[in-house]
Amino acid sequence: MKLFLATLQFMTRIPVPARWTDNLDMNDYAKGVVYFPFVGLIVGLLSALAFAVVLPVYGPLLAAVAAVLATTLVTGAFHLDGLADTCDGIFSARPRERILEIMRDSRIGSNGALALIFVILARVVIIYQLTQTGHNVYTLLVAAPALSRALLPVLMYQQKYARENGMGNLYIGKIGGQHYAIALIIGLLMTLGFASWHGGLAAIITYLFALLYRGFINKRIGGQTGDTIGAGNELFGLIFLFAVI
Repeated sequence: MKLFLATLQFMTRIPVPARWTDNLDMNDYAKGVVYFPFVGLIVGLLSALAFAVVLPVYGPLLAAVAAVLATTLVTGAFHLDGLADTCDGIFSARPRERILEIMRDSRIGSNGALALIFVILARVVIIYQLTQTGHNVYTLLVAAPALSRALLPVLMYQQKYARENGMGNLYIGKIGGQHYAIALIIGLLMTLGFASWHGGLAAIITYLFALLYRGFINKRIGGQTGDTIGAGNELFGLIFLFAVI
């Protein structure tokens, strides 16, 4: 339970009393990848709740906005920040070392800003579109963040950390094959449970995208970072919803 709470504390802004995670060895964090889908489940439930509250009053479009906003608030835009930094660096057309410097810079550039606008807008539009096509939006809002986080170990297992130090070093190259497999299986089972066979098919498509994304990042910077993991989370959730449609 302590490791789950530490993982929840690390990946969200949900308040977890410090005493509940005291004395947890930093080396144990890598084992917490098995809890990634459950953290996503909590994020998804809050997103679905926001959608349900806004829908009867303001309609599906603003409900979609509320769902995306809820996800952003509960995570503190943690993964969106990684997306912006990754796009600023990767699409700068610079050498590897300069890309890593740009990604570390806290200032946002044009590529990062465009990525944020595109991803947020695309998520709102896709959620709204799901309401118009007869899908159960509530279950998909829960399944998407659960699956996206379940797939994050794809960017960690047997991967090289592209920097010398940083938060991503807690996980990248540190997780074992058993924990990697468990996270994927839990994510798939959750997706099947919430989104049935079409969700399972979308999950497979998203997994294949995750492999392509991993290869692309490795080619550009020779490994993964915390930023590329955050970007992956945002992209995986988006691809899953798009694949469902």
